[in-house]
Amino acid sequence: MDIVSVQDLIHPSAIIAETATLGKNVAVGAFSIIGEGVSIGDNVKIHHHVVIDSHTMIGEGCEIFPFASLGLPPQHTQFKDEPSTLIIGKNNLIREQVTMHRGTAVGNMKTVIGDNNLIFVGVHIAHDCVVGNNTILANYAGLGGHVEVGDNAYLGAYSAFHQFVRIGHNAIIGGQSTVVQDVIPFGNAFGPRATLNGLNVIGMSRRNFSKSKIVELQKLFNLLFKSEGLFEERIERAKEIFADNEEAHMILSFITQSNSEHTRGLCRPEK
Repeated sequence: MDIVSVQDLIHPSAIIAETATLGKNVAVGAFSIIGEGVSIGDNVKIHHHVVIDSHTMIGEGCEIFPFASLGLPPQHTQFKDEPSTLIIGKNNLIREQVTMHRGTAVGNMKTVIGDNNLIFVGVHIAHDCVVGNNTILANYAGLGGHVEVGDNAYLGAYSAFHQFVRIGHNAIIGGQSTVVQDVIPFGNAFGPRATLNGLNVIGMSRRNFSKSKIVELQKLFNLLFKSEGLFEERIERAKEIFADNEEAHMILSFITQSNSEHTRGLCRPEK
């Protein structure tokens, strides 16, 4: 690191490990700590009192606000100080008091955050989680270990997510919800014990989905969750009826995975 070229951007009270690598135009605020082996991309702004621990990689254009703690060891009883990682993509806004932990050997050895995410005050992202792109995690949302969040998802304030739960692309979760099962892509789920309450129609409209496409997905939802017959039979009918619908295929594939590969099961409408 060329310390002369960046000395005006790094506060003299900041502590930066010798093995850390900083890109161009990285600003580091007062009393922030950057640990061994940390890699930070170009044009990252780190406010004061931020801790970035070892084995953490941060992409270009991120901004990290005071008292965020990134890349510390996970809260896991089987963690044995293995060299797991936290990988954060580009252009993420990470607000005050956010915590993100590294992965574990019982998971994928890494926690991964995509690009262009808004991660608000007090959010916790636990070990081995995978968060996609263009998501919003509102204040104090809490992700247990191994949670997966798809692109363009919105997680409401104070929502809580059980370990291994998956949240599909473009889904929305209401504030103060407890989510213990997988939420389909484009799903709208909320409640103390979250249930599926329809589709994220507003979100789809904001992303310029055509009215006809939204109507088609609503027909799919009604077939899957409101019609008669065994659920497996409804899935097979839906595969035939919506064979050429890309978004429908995304939902049906997600459901199939929930039924076969994951133990949490599928979040469904309240009976």
